Amino acid sequence: MLRHRLKINYQGIRNFDWFMFSIPLVLTLLGIMTIYSATRSVLDTPPSFYVRQSIWLFLSVIALFVSASFDYRKLIGYAYHLYGIGLILLFLTIVLGHTGMGAQRWLRIGPISFQPSEMFRIAIIIVVAKYLSIKRAPLSVSPLATLLFLFVLIPFCLLYKQPDLGTAITLVGIVVLMVLVKGVQRRILVSLLLVIVISLPFAGNILWEGLKEYQRNRLVAFIDPKVDPKGIGYQIEQSKITIGSGKVFGKGYLKGTQGPFRFLPEKHTDFIFSVFSEEWGAVGSVVVISLYLLLIIRGYETAFYAKDEFGTLLSIGISTMFLFYVFINIGMTMGLMPVVGIPLPFFSYGGTALLSNFICVGLLINVRMRRFILFY
Repeated sequence: MLRHRLKINYQGIRNFDWFMFSIPLVLTLLGIMTIYSATRSVLDTPPSFYVRQSIWLFLSVIALFVSASFDYRKLIGYAYHLYGIGLILLFLTIVLGHTGMGAQRWLRIGPISFQPSEMFRIAIIIVVAKYLSIKRAPLSVSPLATLLFLFVLIPFCLLYKQPDLGTAITLVGIVVLMVLVKGVQRRILVSLLLVIVISLPFAGNILWEGLKEYQRNRLVAFIDPKVDPKGIGYQIEQSKITIGSGKVFGKGYLKGTQGPFRFLPEKHTDFIFSVFSEEWGAVGSVVVISLYLLLIIRGYETAFYAKDEFGTLLSIGISTMFLFYVFINIGMTMGLMPVVGIPLPFFSYGGTALLSNFICVGLLINVRMRRFILFY
């Protein structure tokens, strides 16, 4: 028994995907460099953001190896527990959460502040992957299908209340794609489309009324950024100016002006890609986007080669999450998407987000390297 277990561990270590591990590591190091550049003061006061992010990187690398080390199929037995804990944390965030930048998204335990919604992304992908993998046939009209709907509806309402509408909508998109990969009866798709078309005006009005003023302003600014370039359209206009000023090869590292002189809001979080583009230009931006594409393609490839359906759906969910986050964040910095507070994975400042993203990559590596193991 011990010899068999050692053989399995050796096979796992030998097939560890160092290429997939290196991509987020490189992206995070570039992000830390950019965080330092974006938050450095013109008065030469040393910023602390990059130091904190470096500490979180160390913890995140450890978390990646931990999440890659066990049999990922054991998550099936803990899926509902993780989901339940995640819901409790989301509820506590609404009741006891710390408010910042107009939203109540953080819980504070002593000196540590974290964002439960970032960790909940993993929980909902795991629970939906479990639910879909235990069903042999495509999704049909049944009480179990209603349960899946509730899996998504409850956290959507809690996230909307914080408010974190960007994460809420993204989670819905991830689950929808996972369901489509599993398969769904045609009558469900037709019925769902009819419900959406009929309820869209009413749902849109309810969502609009529930938005805070700054969220409404963001949508107005997305539709017409020039409506108030010094007010509600300021973020988008400054972001486009910052990206454009980098031209082809950029101004050079630590030579950007939009971040240090505070022309660009949220320069180390939502708009960090703009700061990077100013310093490294179109060439650097293409390199970073290419790294993201490599990671996402590698993730979908992992889903294709997974040994079981749970591994396939888990990989699909994680890869789709990265795809949505990258597309939305870079799109909003260019004015192609509304500003919804979605961070750029591995790049934006944020310890909880970095930790959860590395855990997700660890799970992808876990699924990928265990496709070679004949026995668990």
